[in-house]
Amino acid sequence: MRAVLARFSLGRCVPAMLGTMVCLAIAADASAEPFGLADVAHRAEQLARAPYDDPRKHVPEWLSKITYDQWRDIRFRPERALWRAERLPFTVQLFHLGLYYDHPVTVNTVDGTGVHPVAFSPADFDYGGSGLGRRMPANLGYAGFRIHYPIKTSEYQDEVIVFLGGSYFRALGRRQGYGLSARGLAIDTVLPSGEEFPHFREFWLTRPAPDATRIELLALLDSPSLTGAYRFVAVPGDATVVEVEARIFRRRDVTKLGLAPLTSMFFFGENTTRTFDDFRPEIHDSDGLLLATGSGEWIWRPLDNPKALRTSTFQISDPRGFGLVQRDRDFDHYQDLETRAELRPSVWVAPRNRWGAGRVELIEIPTGKDTYDNVVALWIADRLPPLGTPLSLDYTTYWYDEDPARPPGGRSVSTRRDTATAKGAHRFVVDFEGQALAALPDNADVQAVVTVSATGGKPALLLEQQVHKNPVTGGWRTVFQVPPTDHPIELRAFLRHDGDTLTETWTYVIEP
Repeated sequence: MRAVLARFSLGRCVPAMLGTMVCLAIAADASAEPFGLADVAHRAEQLARAPYDDPRKHVPEWLSKITYDQWRDIRFRPERALWRAERLPFTVQLFHLGLYYDHPVTVNTVDGTGVHPVAFSPADFDYGGSGLGRRMPANLGYAGFRIHYPIKTSEYQDEVIVFLGGSYFRALGRRQGYGLSARGLAIDTVLPSGEEFPHFREFWLTRPAPDATRIELLALLDSPSLTGAYRFVAVPGDATVVEVEARIFRRRDVTKLGLAPLTSMFFFGENTTRTFDDFRPEIHDSDGLLLATGSGEWIWRPLDNPKALRTSTFQISDPRGFGLVQRDRDFDHYQDLETRAELRPSVWVAPRNRWGAGRVELIEIPTGKDTYDNVVALWIADRLPPLGTPLSLDYTTYWYDEDPARPPGGRSVSTRRDTATAKGAHRFVVDFEGQALAALPDNADVQAVVTVSATGGKPALLLEQQVHKNPVTGGWRTVFQVPPTDHPIELRAFLRHDGDTLTETWTYVIEP
């Protein structure tokens, strides 16, 4: 906390976790600026000049070996939540270390008098009948925290955002349940060398005003390859908005640096060929990747659970946004009263500064269970600053359930496939809906523009193609067939009328 020492009249220094010293502010300099992103960035830059120090060595080995039931039974006492006694609109509950969560996190609060560490105390937790509380070191630290706010009713504070594990965070809008996650960074995802998982090691939570509708927090990220300073501003609402500012400092070059990553789950949907029984028609936290290119095109890629690892790339410059979306909101399509998949949030990433040339990468990992996150979407820049020069990244994430402006025109609402009438061919049935589509009469001259391309310059064919209005939904359906090949084929389709593009561009990949 080097930058803080010059800004406060200091009292005494006391030992904190990880062998550091924390100096407690007694009186604030009236002319000093508040503790902010620049202070954390200075600390991240200094940290990047030193070798990586794995904080897990400070966690007792026995704590990482407790069972899931033991960890789950460790519960934070709500009456001890930060700012609860002051009846502030935001309160914070803390997570205990243990099991999978073995990176200790330091938590601080920030107000007009300075920075105040939140000391770990076993008394803040209910350990059930395990007796584990008697074994906890006094300076253990935390695994993460969750922030509460009266988002649904003024009488009760619900969870609105949680930071737990690595650089993961999840947020909720007013009518949503937890689903996919965002991350601070992703390093070398699915590369043969193995993925490196950065982690947030320290947080600073700004004390909210009595009438606050947003909350600000700062975070220090660390990993063997890099460090980072982050500023988050969360604004709960129908769609919860989380602004993100990041400053990244690399210790060394990395092969693939994934920026603004999103992580989700797709087990099966209407486009999946199933070989097993399950009473649920579909199981997924997200059902598609949505992109808005710098040129104004909107692209939709339905997700799938492939037979083998699949990576799809979308090369674009200065993207307007991308996100993993739960577009299907019909309970009847899920029939799961426990998970309520139709309430899972969509997350849209919108850059606030120019990102330049790069690619959105979609990674789909085969899975045999719905308990694993197997879908990743992230941005990879074509060029990074030279080693030693920080990378700045500013963007906003929107956690929402429905937004007619994404995309502003017609959208693909379902993708189905089966064996076609032509021998061995694939038949696709794609439904598009939207206000402009519904307004067209049944006999309108709507055209489906379908293109088929294969890898390596190999041939690809498009067989029978049809488009007609769906009298049940008011949308339009296109049906086409593609013969089998021994190489991957990429499909693209959109609807057009009188020379005007009516819909986003639907895309799909057929594996041999």
